[in-house]
Amino acid sequence: MKMAPPVETVHVARCANRTPHALSWGRGGRVAFASCRSVVLYEPEKASVTEILNGHKGRVNCVQWAHRDDCGPETELVSGGSDNCLIVWELQNFKFAVSTQLEGHSGAVCAVTAIYETVNLDEHQKLLIASAAADSSLRIWTKQGSVDGNLLLASCSQDCLIRIWRIFIRTESTSKSYDGGIIKLKEDIFHVQSDKGLVTYAVTLETVLAGHENWVYGVHWQPPFQKDGRLEQPLSLLSASMDKTMILWASDEESDIWLEKVRVGEVGGNTLGFFGCQFSPDGSMVLAHAFHGALHLWSRSKSKTGEWKPEVILSGHFGSVQDLIWDPEGEFILSVGSDQTTRLFAPWRRAGREQVTWHEIARPQIHGYDMQCLAIIGRFQFVSGADEKVLRVFTATKNFVENFSSITRTPLENLLSSNINDEIPEGASVPALGLSNKAVFQGDLAANASKMDQSALPLNAADQYPQTYFQPISLTEPPSEDHLLQNTLWAEVQKLYGHGFEIFCVACNNASTVLASACKASKVEHAAIVLWSTSSWKQILTLPFHNLTVTQLAFSPDDRFLLAVSRDRTWSLWKHHEVAEADSGPFFSLFAHTDKKTSIHSRIIWTCDWTFDSKYFVTGSRDKKVIVWGNVALARRTEGSSQSIIRPCSSVLDVEDAATAVSFSPVTSPDESYILAVGLDCGNILLYKWKPHENSSANADWMKCLEFDKSQCHTLTVKQLQWRRPVGRAGYDDENDSNWLQLASCSTDYSINIFNVNRLSL
Repeated sequence: MKMAPPVETVHVARCANRTPHALSWGRGGRVAFASCRSVVLYEPEKASVTEILNGHKGRVNCVQWAHRDDCGPETELVSGGSDNCLIVWELQNFKFAVSTQLEGHSGAVCAVTAIYETVNLDEHQKLLIASAAADSSLRIWTKQGSVDGNLLLASCSQDCLIRIWRIFIRTESTSKSYDGGIIKLKEDIFHVQSDKGLVTYAVTLETVLAGHENWVYGVHWQPPFQKDGRLEQPLSLLSASMDKTMILWASDEESDIWLEKVRVGEVGGNTLGFFGCQFSPDGSMVLAHAFHGALHLWSRSKSKTGEWKPEVILSGHFGSVQDLIWDPEGEFILSVGSDQTTRLFAPWRRAGREQVTWHEIARPQIHGYDMQCLAIIGRFQFVSGADEKVLRVFTATKNFVENFSSITRTPLENLLSSNINDEIPEGASVPALGLSNKAVFQGDLAANASKMDQSALPLNAADQYPQTYFQPISLTEPPSEDHLLQNTLWAEVQKLYGHGFEIFCVACNNASTVLASACKASKVEHAAIVLWSTSSWKQILTLPFHNLTVTQLAFSPDDRFLLAVSRDRTWSLWKHHEVAEADSGPFFSLFAHTDKKTSIHSRIIWTCDWTFDSKYFVTGSRDKKVIVWGNVALARRTEGSSQSIIRPCSSVLDVEDAATAVSFSPVTSPDESYILAVGLDCGNILLYKWKPHENSSANADWMKCLEFDKSQCHTLTVKQLQWRRPVGRAGYDDENDSNWLQLASCSTDYSINIFNVNRLSL
């Protein structure tokens, strides 16, 4: 029996970089696109990421497949980045690896293209690469390894026009044929010295295409294909513009005039247009990437001639992903990022198919400030913090819950109880110039519908521009980008005021009754932790102790303790006291803490987490140390000073880089060890097993069981790691299989990764 791999990547949430040449569609069906410092290989047919190529040390600006003359699947890919380098990736043992790194530019590489040239002498192919960079240079690279006739070159510019140029070899016969007084467009002549002598080329303007209303950033010819043993290439051109549209142009066979055949694009939403576009190998699909990184895929309808429909495709944040959290039932993930959005990812289960793929199915919050943190309250309610002094509370809408049930195939009665069915809003929308998601109820939709039915002219300006942009839609598959922007918002139900500076971290206890938050601070009074009641949304208590920003908060699984770690290199542990409601005294008190003498950490403590049994907690710091503290359960039962009992229970684990995220798994390994995931500043993810040991000073208590492969890791700082609380794999038939665990990670490289971890293989 074949043993399952220890870790497999389930989902990668990524978007394309904000550069014009960040996308290339290969003949083998794989799409390559630049995402932060990585090149992502994506298969639209499978709706999944197949590989992530990490090698650049700066942002990747351009990618290009080296297309083969026989129209077969490509084996080489070229990428250029802000690190001034080009990388040639070559297929080796069914995986792409770095073949060559080309250095020579002194500025960021902005555009690249690659072709194979056949040498007539020995049929050996050369890979020719042309690259343009910010150093104002164009370089031609050749690797040892032509087409005769006219060439058509398409160019686009900021004048909203597309020009098609014809390039051909100028011979004496062609020169004589132009004589006769016929008016011709002016030719530009240039000469090329070759082995056979001086070759003269002529360039003429074939046509000018006008149809876009904004800058045109990308054009792409439909790729050639083999038909009856011959190479054919339809005269079809695709263009992408900042006017939010793509146009498919084709040459009319009878009149030889270029005409607009198809126009697709975005409608509505606070977005800009497209940066680039690509044809699929057979021309049946078109793909674009937008200013905000979103990918848009359309396919030609097989049933209706001339109709194109949007398809499901990968999506993700286009800025640093700052925080993420699983819902208590483990059915979806919420994330926030510096792209000012909150996104919800869930598994898509299709009838009659075993394949489960994760997709973004809602965008509950589109904000005006960079998002920083979030905490989930119950199942369909969360609170988020951004670079502002206010915490905002959101609740799910009825339309979202219904669509969530349809996409994930979860029974609706399991999601929506009858007693709140009438209270939940139908949807939400953002008023003009507003930051708050306003709830939309059934009555609002009915009122808007009645206004639309009236044939008379509107009486005032307010009727012409309604505030409610939400339109309920029933979905059976993940929504398109247009729908995500306008119809998947959650309703904002509360704002929490109390902090003096920007919110930095927030946490909710497991009973969903108490909320804890902290903000950026350089003084004790501002570094205090604020506690809120989730029933009244009033401030309960302020817990002052730390001198600088509290970087992370974590309630113990049994809700008896609140742990805080800080930029002042210390941690504090607060104990919850059961008191009568009439008692106005504090119900959280300082139970234990470290100071400059007792703190083992010498740099900022970034992260902390609890074991599932609430006995121990772990801290991770910029000083590359990870330490387990406890035993908290023993300290709670022991009389006297707790300070002497809450002490390091493990040897100091040196992870060789700043530890920025830690998370204990919800169950132990087969040998009863705790499983700890550690995320590093460099983007690596490590799995350790830890068991209390009498001789902890010799590192006998730690065992490194897995270091994630480079292709599975992030390329920049890991901001958060979190295990799915229920064991098993979300969306699968073996959802409750205790042999499987799921781990989610997010990073400043704009990505979210979800992993299946085989507990028996550790």
